[in-house]
Amino acid sequence: MARYFSLSNGNLLICLDKNARIADFYFPYVGQENHINGLAHKFGVWVDNEISWFESEEWKKNLFYKKETLTATTHATNEKQKISLEIEDIVHPKKDIYLRKTIVKNNENRERKIKLFFHQVFQIYGGNIGNTVYYNPMSESIIFYKRQRYFLINGLVCNKTKHSISDYTTGIFNDQNLISTYLDAEDGNLSNNPIEHGSVDSTISFEFDLKANEEICVYYWICVGKKNGTVSRLNEYVHENKPDKILEETETYWKNWVNKTKFNFYGMQKNLVDLFKRSLLIVSTHIDNNGAFIASGDSSTLYLKKDTYAYMWPRDGALIARSLDRCGYKEITEKFFNFICNVLTKDGYLFHKYNPDESLGSSWHPWIHDGKVQLPIQEDQIALILDALWKHYQTHKEDEYIKNIFECTIRNSANFMYNFINKKLGLPKPSYDLWEEKLGIHTFTCATVYAGFMAAYNFEKTFGTEQEAEKFLKIANTLKENIIKYFYDEKKKTFIKGIYFENDEIIKDETIDTSSTYGIFEYKILPVDDPRIKESFETIEKKLQCKEPIKGYTRYENDYYYRINREGPGNPWFITTLWVAEYYITKAKNENDLKKALEIFEWVDKHKLETGVLSEQLNPTTGSPLSVAPLTWSHAAYIIAVNKYLEKLEELGICKTCEK
Repeated sequence: MARYFSLSNGNLLICLDKNARIADFYFPYVGQENHINGLAHKFGVWVDNEISWFESEEWKKNLFYKKETLTATTHATNEKQKISLEIEDIVHPKKDIYLRKTIVKNNENRERKIKLFFHQVFQIYGGNIGNTVYYNPMSESIIFYKRQRYFLINGLVCNKTKHSISDYTTGIFNDQNLISTYLDAEDGNLSNNPIEHGSVDSTISFEFDLKANEEICVYYWICVGKKNGTVSRLNEYVHENKPDKILEETETYWKNWVNKTKFNFYGMQKNLVDLFKRSLLIVSTHIDNNGAFIASGDSSTLYLKKDTYAYMWPRDGALIARSLDRCGYKEITEKFFNFICNVLTKDGYLFHKYNPDESLGSSWHPWIHDGKVQLPIQEDQIALILDALWKHYQTHKEDEYIKNIFECTIRNSANFMYNFINKKLGLPKPSYDLWEEKLGIHTFTCATVYAGFMAAYNFEKTFGTEQEAEKFLKIANTLKENIIKYFYDEKKKTFIKGIYFENDEIIKDETIDTSSTYGIFEYKILPVDDPRIKESFETIEKKLQCKEPIKGYTRYENDYYYRINREGPGNPWFITTLWVAEYYITKAKNENDLKKALEIFEWVDKHKLETGVLSEQLNPTTGSPLSVAPLTWSHAAYIIAVNKYLEKLEELGICKTCEK
């Protein structure tokens, strides 16, 4: 199930599903240690001797973020219960506190007793063994703990005393056997069991009376820390600073953050501007304070493939860094490049993916192929880092920062790429493609390696030696020639996916892949107006564009990943569709030429979730999200494309990019 909201402060990441339930709860890293693993926390309303859980179809919901903030908002009405709710959820931007405000309205023409029930189930450190949950009478709160992870749950009703949990219970949790404390709420009363250990959960309630058409505010919060004293102090902080003030300060923080750079969004409709800012905010929720940019906090794939997207891919990270650098967040991107410096091997290469604590992530890339050692890498990831670093320097001109990472990152990785060349072909040695599927020598990878060499050349000229600079320039020029030689198919008038070896014989992989042509113009192998680029993009439009009703572009011919039907080329991706927009932007000669890019921006906006979240893929028939949602790379791709649109306007002399 897609995540409709993500809320974060760099230590704590919480994702909510379409029923506004907590479905993912990461701490102390964004993307590492999911303490509930998709076991959504239930929330329900009890009135007239009957409970209605919020995932019930009785509730008609409207979900949205407050404009320019990370305040998740849900408006809901239950016609059967005659109850309306207005819910706001935040994570404090500096303190590890999740806070929910719920305004409950009685739509019946009589006074009624109402109870709100909140259910919690924590699998601390990602497991259900050896957890403890207990009621703390001193703070009148529920506390879960195991080793160095503590979760304190509390709340209050606005017109009541300081501590106002009405009832509570703790118990044993087994989702498969339907053993849970939330079942204790079905009759409107909880048993007040004070402690349990093992696989545990808890439920608390808030009770109040509402007159006809009256409303009341209920606050609910979870404080998170590594010690009992930490969560106790955070609990006191909420009481002392007042929940409403905390909500207001959080909104102000994010409004200031997302408007750091004052762009002139010339020619863009309000909905497209709103999506740009929403994309920046959603990207921010997937940034760990240690420097990692994780791909997605959505753990719903866990039950399909026994793994998630909660890792840092250097490929994604380089492109996300590029999107943030364009918007002025150099402090964030420098932390990311520091992360890369720390995980880069002594030989100068990067592995498949990483955890936010800099440890190695899971992988499906083997270390052996045809009986020979094969590095389990995607060389494009190394090259994209170098390219992103050079563009970072061009944007910010931070000499001291580059000097500090010059040896460990720039020269080290550039020398690895220099040595990782097949001397006979003048191309990089085989590695895995950017989609992490095929071992070979791929057009996109080669294009990024060229860009990496050019970045190394520029850095060596600026901070290194002329001799090293010339070395990288020479190999870059040779590589450019060989890319055209091996990867452009004269008969088909298109760039192929790449080549691979079979019994030492070169075999062409003639698959039409969006990344191949995109890499050729994006990383300056050929100018965008070269006839070969034009012809290759015409092939993409013919073979990779999905048909009605959804449209959009898939990754490559017969893309199997999450494939819905056998007809058509596969599922449309936001990333590849936005690459097509970049093509139109790059080759535009006047304002009219930019219309096709704006049409794609509108397509992206049309197919986002109602909260502004962009998934990885779309169902080609229904347009519903496939794979994870949000995907940070999808949002970064939109930010990059919009920035290129604004930069093109400035290049054409129409308006300045960042002047209002």
